[in-house]
Amino acid sequence: MIISRGRAYAFVHIPKTGGTSMALALEARAMKDDIMLGDTPKAAKRRRRLKDVPTRGRLWKHATLSDIDGLVTRDELGGMFCFTMVRNPWDRAVSYYHWLREQSFDHPAVGLAKTSEFSDFLTHPDTVRSLQDWPAARYMRDCAGAEHCDAYIRLEHFAQDAAPLEQHLGFALDLPTANRSARDAAYQDYFIPATRDVIAECCAEDIARFGYSF
Repeated sequence: MIISRGRAYAFVHIPKTGGTSMALALEARAMKDDIMLGDTPKAAKRRRRLKDVPTRGRLWKHATLSDIDGLVTRDELGGMFCFTMVRNPWDRAVSYYHWLREQSFDHPAVGLAKTSEFSDFLTHPDTVRSLQDWPAARYMRDCAGAEHCDAYIRLEHFAQDAAPLEQHLGFALDLPTANRSARDAAYQDYFIPATRDVIAECCAEDIARFGYSF
């Protein structure tokens, strides 16, 4: 997440959507008072600024708009260009699985991915629950439950969807390649009909909203 009062925007980083590339592009044009939550170089240096700030939720890379209540008020959010990145859910699931298999931190999802084939990982109750519980809109709801998003930027249609953001910023964004998982390019090859349908059901809200298909 990046919060820029100087440029009046808030970027919410949904996992495995190209958000690290977006964060790096924004970081390259960062203002000195921009608030950065994450593991990019400038974010790591600025993290200590928020050490004692009381907030509703956790201040971390994938914080939601609700989480940052206390750091940013609802009135402030109302005056900011709030945006996030989204991605085809089938493609995102493959990327998430392979990213987890490369990690070493202690988390149930890491252990599950490392010990399971993709189909078993995807149909596990914990994975299904996570997919169902976290549509894109949940990241963009403030502390009162109101959705506040000026742009959902589809990774696959970045040039088109990022136009309103670039107009707000006053400059174009060039996304570098970052945090890419080791995987086959064609996500369709990972699925069988049953697992394809798992994504269709669990991510129905995002699929309908953003016009995605398998």
